[in-house]
Amino acid sequence: MSEAPSPFWRPDIHADRRPALLARARIKAAFRRWFEAREFVEVEAAILQVSPGNETHLHGFGTALIDNDGASHPYYLHTSPEFAAKKLLAAGESRIFDFARVFRNRERTALHHPEFTMLEWYRAGEGYEVLMRDCATLLAQAARAAGASTLQWRGTIVDPFAEPERLTLHEAFARHAGIDLLATVAADGSTDRAAFAAAAQRAGIRLASDDTWSDIFSRILSEKIEPQLGRGRATILCEYPISEAALARPKPGDPRVAERFELYACGVELANAFGELTDPAEQRRRFEADMDEKARIYGERYPIDEDFLAALAQMPQSSGIALGFDRLVMLCTGARRIEDVLWTPVAEPGNRQR
Repeated sequence: MSEAPSPFWRPDIHADRRPALLARARIKAAFRRWFEAREFVEVEAAILQVSPGNETHLHGFGTALIDNDGASHPYYLHTSPEFAAKKLLAAGESRIFDFARVFRNRERTALHHPEFTMLEWYRAGEGYEVLMRDCATLLAQAARAAGASTLQWRGTIVDPFAEPERLTLHEAFARHAGIDLLATVAADGSTDRAAFAAAAQRAGIRLASDDTWSDIFSRILSEKIEPQLGRGRATILCEYPISEAALARPKPGDPRVAERFELYACGVELANAFGELTDPAEQRRRFEADMDEKARIYGERYPIDEDFLAALAQMPQSSGIALGFDRLVMLCTGARRIEDVLWTPVAEPGNRQR
């Protein structure tokens, strides 16, 4: 059994952690100045929500709201401020950002924490390519604020001032796995599991008999693609298959893929962006399909936020992005684990403070 980590509040431990924490504060202040100079409004999404989100592998923290009559109502700590932010776009806001504290269960690794900070920003009436430029600019802003000339993690180094590489999923699968990804995706978005499984096995990917097309996609991505991304310079990985973009709209000219990209540096996923889907009927269909799959795998499902779907019908065409702020601070400071850049990490079970 490994030794429990030392308490973060010990003065000697805090002294070691403090330089990274102060860099965190400088990066946050620099980002706020950047957004405000471009007429973004900082908002604060409510943490308590009727649904934590409806993606298959996303796990929320449940709680209860007790009303004035003593009745109990199920609520969740949000996994993202996304639903609330889109309601604000429907209300008429056009440029917003939120340094949101978010909560995800079943996630604790060197890059994951049960409670963390998600920086989200949205641009009404602007395409998702603008967010790619935002990402390049903010990487440089973060490095300058931290006093860093490079981003680093586990021996991989990135120049934060270099123009990011732009790579489609189709290109990435061909380059790093030797697989023709879109040959297994039809024009209506349906997928060919058998052909994909055969290609994956030829590429040396071990599969289980009950793996779905999506499972195979995720395994190839994590084993073959992601470790190769963001080396030397950041990578913008774009044009995800439509089945892997729960809240993104199809890309004009190719309905097999969605307006979705992820930002990588040092092999670490930093951000996830969408050209936002604004069709409530299609969004409901996707949510229900994901919850059916969640029930199959985990034996549970989350409610659908009907208020969100109603707002979606009023929402303008927009683009939005979620950036893992703590991960970016890690790379700017050379920290080994996400907990090293959190002011007060969540205690491990069995090591709770008394």
